[in-house]
Amino acid sequence: MTDYQQILFPYAYNILGSVEDARDIVQDVLAKFYSDNRDGVANEKAYLIKSVINHAINTKTRRRRTVQPEVWLPEPVATESADANVYLKDILSYSLLVLLERLNAKERAVFILKESFDYPHDEIASILSITEEHSRKLLSRAKDKLFKPGAAAGPSIRDERTNTLLRNYIDAIRDRNMQRLEGLLAEDIAFYADGGPNVNVVKKICTGSAEVANLLSTVYQRFQQEATISLVELNHQPALLFRNGDKLSSCLVFDISPEDNRIIRINSVVDPEKLKYIG
Repeated sequence: MTDYQQILFPYAYNILGSVEDARDIVQDVLAKFYSDNRDGVANEKAYLIKSVINHAINTKTRRRRTVQPEVWLPEPVATESADANVYLKDILSYSLLVLLERLNAKERAVFILKESFDYPHDEIASILSITEEHSRKLLSRAKDKLFKPGAAAGPSIRDERTNTLLRNYIDAIRDRNMQRLEGLLAEDIAFYADGGPNVNVVKKICTGSAEVANLLSTVYQRFQQEATISLVELNHQPALLFRNGDKLSSCLVFDISPEDNRIIRINSVVDPEKLKYIG
């Protein structure tokens, strides 16, 4: 069962963008599977994957019908141990998870199965109880929505170049060096903050290098001066964690331009419910 939990988790998480919901769905599916009569199930793994995907689609669809907050960001997952835990490699990048919010649940599932897990359309059709033609149409529609003009070029990776950039970022913000900080940001940088239902953020959306630099400095001076800052990898992207004592208070996930090594987007997760599994 432990192996199945690890195998099934990325499917549910990539559709939902929520660790807790993905864990609940996997647990529900496994509990039902082991309590029911399993006669006639020729391939346990395929059956469980299909069950988890459809359960996740239904959950995502139900939640889309409720009123959505102005900014909703996926729950980050620490992926630094992906070499040791092979299943973490199947977790999507944070940038892509953000983009996938443009899709409905079934488009999202088709895109993930085809592009991330390399399923052929006949298997996708079987899993989702649709035709192969419908699967192909959903994939085409998903790509049109995801990669329209203005979409992000691709996820940033954590390497020595991005590590150096974020160390410079930390130095600039600690020194209140606004000129240096602004120089690390792309002119059209976008900043998004998700505090969830219980945490008020200074600003949910901010754009432009001067405005974002000012916001970042304000947030640091008010809330993060006493925090310990760690440079980590979340969803295979460079990120910073801010801890006050043993409490993780916030994280920043960065998109960085490969051309000029400037920060093009910052996703700030402050919602404590989305931080509790980072560890």
